[in-house]
Amino acid sequence: MIRLLISSGHGPAECRIAVAGVLAAMAREADPLELDLDIARGVEPDRHVPASAIVAITGDGAAAFARSWTGSVLWVAQSPLRPHHKRKNWFVGVFELPPAPRLPSPIVLTDVRFTAFRAGGPGGQHQNKTESAVRAVHAPTGLTVVVREGRSQHRNKAMALERLSALMAAHADLARVGERGLVHAEHDQLERGRQVRRFVGTEWKEG
Repeated sequence: MIRLLISSGHGPAECRIAVAGVLAAMAREADPLELDLDIARGVEPDRHVPASAIVAITGDGAAAFARSWTGSVLWVAQSPLRPHHKRKNWFVGVFELPPAPRLPSPIVLTDVRFTAFRAGGPGGQHQNKTESAVRAVHAPTGLTVVVREGRSQHRNKAMALERLSALMAAHADLARVGERGLVHAEHDQLERGRQVRRFVGTEWKEG
């Protein structure tokens, strides 16, 4: 499992909107690669999207996927909040985090709702014929993971509990110390950093 911090730094609300755009773009790219993304969002500072999020990436090729996103991401667009604002460049930082420094918190089984479904990926034809993939939702928090690596529903449920625990730990970290405690970088350092992705417009076309 690879953990990435997606951060708007000290940027304005437009940069927080860009955090949501980065998360959506990551999900679109990860899906055909059969990578699973578990997302813990930070506390929303206002009515807009969170200023930061932690993404846990699982599956073959997770490390390469993470490297392709690590750095500064630029979103070029007219502000959706301030139409007459001259600035059009909004930056988001993507940082790889070390493994979780503590053991994940235990999960109460009665708090988790499991849904089985058919899916491709590891297991090949076996997975296509049986409902071995699992979606697990932690009811008190709404945190959700999808697991399809294992050949059996039983194995995927066990893995789902592990990943939910890790996701809850990441969520607690965001709430406890905030993004300032997770990464020591001012917003202007994000702008000067290594730009790895550039997206344009409200449809988030890369280029």
